[in-house]
Amino acid sequence: MHGFARIAAAVPSVRVADVSENLRATLQLFTEAHERAAQIVIFPELGLSGYTARDLFYDRVLLDGTLASLEALLRASEQLTPLACVGLPLRTVNGIYNVAAVVQGGRLLGIVPKSYLPNYREFEERRWFRPGTEVEAQSSLRMFGADVPFGTDLLFEAEGVADLVLGLEICEDLWVQAPPSADQVSAGATVVCNLSASNFLVGKAEQRKLLCASASMRGKCAYLYVAAGPSESSTDLAFDGHAFVYEDGSLIADSARFSRESKLLVVDVDLELLRHDRDVTNTFGDCAQCSTKRFRRIPFAARAAEGLLRTLTPHPFVPKDPTTLAARCWETFEIQTNALATRLSSLGSPHKLVLGLSGGLDSTHAALVAANALDLLGQPREDLICVTMPGFGSSHETQDNAEQLARALSASFERVEIAELARAVLAAMGHPAGADSVEELLARVRKDAKVADLSFENVQARMRTLLLMSIANRRHGIVVGTGDLSEKALGWSTYAGDQISMYDVNAGVPKTLIQFLIRWVANERVTTWSSGDPDTLRKLLFAILETPISPELLPPDEAGKIAQLTEATLGPYELHDFFLFHFVRHGRKPSRILGLAELAFEGRYDAATIRRWLELFVKRFFTNQFKRSCTPDGPKVGSVALSPRGDWRMPSDAQVEAWLRELEGV
Repeated sequence: MHGFARIAAAVPSVRVADVSENLRATLQLFTEAHERAAQIVIFPELGLSGYTARDLFYDRVLLDGTLASLEALLRASEQLTPLACVGLPLRTVNGIYNVAAVVQGGRLLGIVPKSYLPNYREFEERRWFRPGTEVEAQSSLRMFGADVPFGTDLLFEAEGVADLVLGLEICEDLWVQAPPSADQVSAGATVVCNLSASNFLVGKAEQRKLLCASASMRGKCAYLYVAAGPSESSTDLAFDGHAFVYEDGSLIADSARFSRESKLLVVDVDLELLRHDRDVTNTFGDCAQCSTKRFRRIPFAARAAEGLLRTLTPHPFVPKDPTTLAARCWETFEIQTNALATRLSSLGSPHKLVLGLSGGLDSTHAALVAANALDLLGQPREDLICVTMPGFGSSHETQDNAEQLARALSASFERVEIAELARAVLAAMGHPAGADSVEELLARVRKDAKVADLSFENVQARMRTLLLMSIANRRHGIVVGTGDLSEKALGWSTYAGDQISMYDVNAGVPKTLIQFLIRWVANERVTTWSSGDPDTLRKLLFAILETPISPELLPPDEAGKIAQLTEATLGPYELHDFFLFHFVRHGRKPSRILGLAELAFEGRYDAATIRRWLELFVKRFFTNQFKRSCTPDGPKVGSVALSPRGDWRMPSDAQVEAWLRELEGV
């Protein structure tokens, strides 16, 4: 739970003007929030009285009753640890206010009045209440024998939970053009809670979510919203009891609506994520400096919670929702194809695209992007020159897939054998493998794996790049790179080999998303832009998806099958993409990444396996920065990117020991 806070939204089943019953329902959910280790729990606007009491808000019986119920709530909650925010009408010497009372451990910590009172359409709140905007700073009220801070200048800061600072809005405060939360987050609030009544109209749920998503994204905060339930008066209005939570613009919890039973929505919010986003977004701090409002910070105790409630996705780059995933695939494909088309058109006279096509995932996706880019520019598909370059480890399966793919796309296709060329280079440098024929070389490698050292592997990658560059020069083209974001993070490329190109079209796409992109093209696009029989291309793409991931630099086995499996050497790409996302996007420590990965991959990888590959990830990420420091141009696609020109600037000689020690300490 380190770095997380547990917050809750409570929707009691109220009875309008029945303060005794409303107190009972509130206390019941308050107690449940305590039992579920929530650190904050909020209740709907005017929940102790009912929002729809109307002119009864003038009545002393109701006003005295709600004040008495608040006092009773204080006595009854002395052993309850959550910070509770409860709505009620409160009579002062200046008039009646619609307020949130902030309660913990039998103490009344503060009173926050509603700033903006709607008096339009179905609303008439100014008939009964005074606006909180008129309350002077540093005000207080004498209540229950003590002076209680009162005003819109209150924030509530947890003791014992880093970065947990609460700001409060009440219903309409969210809907104005300059909501109070803007100043609250500028002053340090990381969680904003909205006590709302919010009668329901058709389409209003989407409007609420848009506002809360925007507030949480712009404020780099968690936004917790709760609306009154359907037991409010239905004289003229209806209520749906909607509760939900946004975190940095993303919906992380959403309740059922129109439930007539009391309910409690409990969720863990990621304060560490929010803090990191604020740190890296310099304009957040710039804007905060422009805020002139000053706040009083009221401390409260926060009991530590155990056991993370929220579900962690093991594939943060791949949305679980099929509709969202389809939209993400379309956007990614359009970014890549339009970026490549723009680069191609900027060169003046029409250029060709030269692509090393291995029959693997990355080069397959790059070929699909390249074909579509040519279509956008009205150039013939023949201007895509697909070159397959079999070496010491190329399998018949991948070679066949490469040729079939080029044919299915109506691209130009060339085959250039590099085995003899690579052997000649090895011979020239005095490598033991260079003294044999290619056939003898392969037999020797199968008997003595030490012969196939790093230079044996990398000479093939560099030979391929040399050929592609030379073909591009001769054919008036540019070389399209195929390496993906995951490979760049791990440095899984040969420097001055496949590490370079003239445009790196896959640079912003992680391996886990590449697979879904190819599947999306197979299912959604081949019927609209493939030449020939679309079913042939579709079947071929699915066959490529089933091919093991391999650089194919070591000889295949005696049966001609791929012998070198990338994930056997590096570890599963799904783990590395998880590590990459949390390390770069959220700036998490290795120990935190380890704990989150154990939760996300529970039942799939044991803790020792995750730790092993995480340690390798950290080492490779640091030691291979020199490759990323001179990476070719390529489009940024998502929130994680490693271009040294725009996203990740790191010295190539940065030392990794501190990060490894931090992981060892777990």
